[in-house]
Amino acid sequence: MVNKKSIRTRGRIQLSRYFQKFEDGDKVSVLREKSIDVNFPERLQGRTGIVASKVGRAYKIKIKDQTKEKEFLIEPIHLKKIKV
Repeated sequence: MVNKKSIRTRGRIQLSRYFQKFEDGDKVSVLREKSIDVNFPERLQGRTGIVASKVGRAYKIKIKDQTKEKEFLIEPIHLKKIKV
């Protein structure tokens, strides 16, 4: 897990990642954007899940935790689409 961003990208957010769109059923990876200060659970970093729906400006992501399937609301800047 990387603790720091590179010096050129520190403090900046990528607008293309902030405004990216996902469809229901897309596979995504959860990658925390370090420039935004949020209470982000460490256990979600690097996990993969499936987009269930869009709620406001966030997406409802289904992530399997051990044997249970859980749903989390995550903003699109913290998500990266996985090509299948």
